[in-house]
Amino acid sequence: MEIGIPPALQALCRGEAVLSAQGETLGAALSSLTAEHPRLVERILSGGRLAMDVDAFAGGRDLRLRGGLRAITAPDQEVQLRLREARLSASSTERYTRQIILPEVGIEGQARLRDARVVVIGAGGLGAPALTYLAAAGVGHLGIVDGDWVERTNLHRQPLHRDQDVGNGKAESAQRALLELNPEVEVSIHPVFLTAENALGILTGYDLIVNGSDNFPTRYLVNDAAAILALPWIDASILRFEGQVAVYLPGGGCYRCLFPSPPPPGSVPSCAEAGVIGALAGQVGSIQALEAVKLILGAGESLAGRLMVVDALLARSHSFPIARDPGCPVCGDHPTQRGLIDYEAFCGAPLPGGASTAASELAPEEAGRLLGSQVVQWLDVRPPAAGPRATIPGAIFVPLEEIAAGDLPLDPQREVLVFCDIGRRSQIAADLLTQRGFKARSLASGLVGWRAAGLPVQEAHD
Repeated sequence: MEIGIPPALQALCRGEAVLSAQGETLGAALSSLTAEHPRLVERILSGGRLAMDVDAFAGGRDLRLRGGLRAITAPDQEVQLRLREARLSASSTERYTRQIILPEVGIEGQARLRDARVVVIGAGGLGAPALTYLAAAGVGHLGIVDGDWVERTNLHRQPLHRDQDVGNGKAESAQRALLELNPEVEVSIHPVFLTAENALGILTGYDLIVNGSDNFPTRYLVNDAAAILALPWIDASILRFEGQVAVYLPGGGCYRCLFPSPPPPGSVPSCAEAGVIGALAGQVGSIQALEAVKLILGAGESLAGRLMVVDALLARSHSFPIARDPGCPVCGDHPTQRGLIDYEAFCGAPLPGGASTAASELAPEEAGRLLGSQVVQWLDVRPPAAGPRATIPGAIFVPLEEIAAGDLPLDPQREVLVFCDIGRRSQIAADLLTQRGFKARSLASGLVGWRAAGLPVQEAHD
């Protein structure tokens, strides 16, 4: 590949404006220049990452938002390096001083945040905390996409809105609150629901997408639009006491690689049906904001290529890898879907032939009648425990993180009944098992519902 050198740094490479480099990633390409131009590479890199005042673009896209030094670069790709002149007003320096003193941020990093453009889909349970911390961090331009209205039932988990906002549009309410919090940021609102017709027009021009929507059609829509626009996006969902977060970078796999098909309509309850603890929305939405800030800065390790599962009831969080699917219709080696589709129909219709790759749930009372049967096998997917704990008699223990890869101690000819503490983790595991060819169902309400039904448990070690 060829790397364009900014004029101010050309003295470090004998005045050359363009250098030829070898490597599959930006980091490898820059490292290949070390022997011949050590002073240049030392100036470009700092602490194993791009120096904060150095930008790298390929095809007009900021490579920091595509993995930084780990960004994949084609052999014939042109990468342009640029120096960023960081200047902050006295007001901004005072406002962000606690961030600026961090070596991962500094004046240059704060300037990167100021120049970033982030769009948040939904100003509800996840969008509210994400927007709050993005604005507070100084992300210079925020977009809000939400056509909904504030309801009183929203307020326990959406503190961006106030009681006096009930009945007003969420986008307008969020914009007012964010500008009151930080008048230095620009907030654009799109008071509509995201659709296949308006998505590309709305999302074009932003650097990064944060998805806070709570339905599958919008999630698949955001995924496909991000792939078309080559934009990174951060997804999350919450239910009851559990949440999950993932970061998807262009070329690194997408939501469809993890869940090729949506679950059957009605098989996954909404927050309105199953409930959600308000503080969990704040926790998961804040993780989304933090991942966005890290991507903009190019700092630390992102969640790209991993799915983080948060269990607030047990104060645990775990992550497991997300592998890119070469056969994915959207981001695979030979994509077959190059545009947006009817996502309501996609998420509401069965797969061809009437098959479904999403697992269903089984009520505790119904599952209890199968206890001891040789027709089924019980699978406990909770994270490892420090000592003995109760489980369903005869259950096999395999943590959720190990389901996606490797051999499993399961009989593919027998149905798998999967359980965890409250049913969220087991639903993810059952979906993954179904995709691997097993017949799997999740125990609704998990061990909490099992115990409440008076069904037997036994003490077991992991």
